[in-house]
Amino acid sequence: MIKLLSHLSYLEIAAPDVEASVRFYEEQVGLRVQSRANGKVYLRSWGDYYNYSLVIAQGPEPALNVMAWRTSSPEALDEAAKRVEDAGVTGEWIDAGHGHGRSYRFTGPWGHTMELFWEVEKYVAPEEFKSVFPDRPEKRTQHAVGPRQLDHVTVAASDVRAFTQWYRDVLGFRIMAYTTLDDYPVTVFGVITTNEKSHDLGVVLDSSDRPGRVNHFAFWVDSREELLQAADVLMERGTHIEYGPSIHGVGEQSFLYFRDPSGMRIEWNTGGYRNYVPDWEPGEWKPSTGSNNLYRNGAMPMSMTESFPPDPGKPTATEEGIVPGTEEAILNPYAVQGRG
Repeated sequence: MIKLLSHLSYLEIAAPDVEASVRFYEEQVGLRVQSRANGKVYLRSWGDYYNYSLVIAQGPEPALNVMAWRTSSPEALDEAAKRVEDAGVTGEWIDAGHGHGRSYRFTGPWGHTMELFWEVEKYVAPEEFKSVFPDRPEKRTQHAVGPRQLDHVTVAASDVRAFTQWYRDVLGFRIMAYTTLDDYPVTVFGVITTNEKSHDLGVVLDSSDRPGRVNHFAFWVDSREELLQAADVLMERGTHIEYGPSIHGVGEQSFLYFRDPSGMRIEWNTGGYRNYVPDWEPGEWKPSTGSNNLYRNGAMPMSMTESFPPDPGKPTATEEGIVPGTEEAILNPYAVQGRG
């Protein structure tokens, strides 16, 4: 099978207060507004080779509207669409616009909408943002810790292994690792990738009845020192840190989790391995072996199990009186679900 997908290109998320979220991503995260159109705001990291990597749209609750991937060629786009249709999923061809050409959009078996495209407008920096490095799309941000690029998205699904196998069989993702509970044969986390990273798509176990939910998405910073500095910036500006800084066993990446004003979870991460093995066999992790926290010296807060949109049958961390980053959350002994 030809290589179908190249990389994760952008995410569109929904937020009840778009402008509050935009301010947060500018001031706290270090993204920059690239444009506005059709009621949506398009933001970019300084290392994005395309015009934007995050789109914020109006919505009644935090949610992932679309995850968009660039294919490896025009032929790969047609082949990917054919394979999706052959797998029993009906999508549609659209002119996505706003810098993207002909695109194929479909909703997968677990309710997540994916857009595939080849034609894309490359970012050309105006004079004030041109870098002295010819390979950089623009100057490094003046924000203290602005991320270089979008890294991955982790969604939620009712069957982790079936989810990863469907995306492997249909779109050619490589399955890299699983986390299964120590005391029960239940797989709670899996990671898959389109390239040499440990993952650009993760999946956590979801017990809710809401399809298409997302657990978090992540931006990449260049070093662990920058990630630690990011923690300082968040605390100094009054943003609670939900979990970290620490290192995942799965992927070996340093991490830091926090929330935007809508409640959506964001991760800063860096490090990790590069894997080029075409016939890689997925690693099998347990929480006790450090799948989530390699150092095994801190419990994952209960709030990390929340995905979005929220499950109406369960109270959110805030409703339970647990504000992400507070002592009550950090000391919660619930640490069985590996996250990535």
